[in-house]
Amino acid sequence: MAQQERAVRTRNALIESAAELFCKDGFDVVSLSTISARAGVSNGALHFHFASKAALAAAVWEAAAQRLRRITVEGRARGEAAATAGAVGSGGALQVLVDTTHALLRGLRHDVILRAGFDLSESPVPVAAGADLRRRWQTWVEGVLAEAAREGALARDVSPQDAAHAVVAATVGFGALGSRNAQWLSQSMLTRFWALLLPRLATEAALKGLVPSGRREGTAGADTVPPPFRVTARSGA
Repeated sequence: MAQQERAVRTRNALIESAAELFCKDGFDVVSLSTISARAGVSNGALHFHFASKAALAAAVWEAAAQRLRRITVEGRARGEAAATAGAVGSGGALQVLVDTTHALLRGLRHDVILRAGFDLSESPVPVAAGADLRRRWQTWVEGVLAEAAREGALARDVSPQDAAHAVVAATVGFGALGSRNAQWLSQSMLTRFWALLLPRLATEAALKGLVPSGRREGTAGADTVPPPFRVTARSGA
């Protein structure tokens, strides 16, 4: 059992070291010996776990995909819990989307494996067929916005697909810019984006229950959550 635990720790250390170096220097530049040295393990131990740098990149991507799945699943679960509890101004699918984008940017700010997974999705690395976190994120966003449309929360002339393009472009763009300047991954940056977009996206009735800064109930150290929107949606929404 102790040997198995050491093997798991070694594998995880190699994945995290690879993610850090892929983010810092790029997949093409980083060598396996550099990754093993950063992880504090021998080259032999690295090759025991991963036959090649591409195999290690695939493991980084899969770990990142698991993190993204956890973020989206937890976002849905919080929204369902609020709806089941009959919370006033729970915000429906649109609030789930807002909250989950905040969770994603927090993850990108603090989790190097998640950042590396998104980076690898855009690189010519032969990770695996369908290994594209951006595509997975877009599919999830499209699904939530389609649900918001069924709830009657989207303005009449807003297409869920067009709205998804805007949200994905912004969040992925913040992630890319955040690799150079962490301010792009801040809560305030994303809050300003939602404060700009939501009055165009939502009906007046839906807008009143939305919190652009996201809701993080029970999270220690969370920023103070302001009350929902008090602005008036554009006419004809």
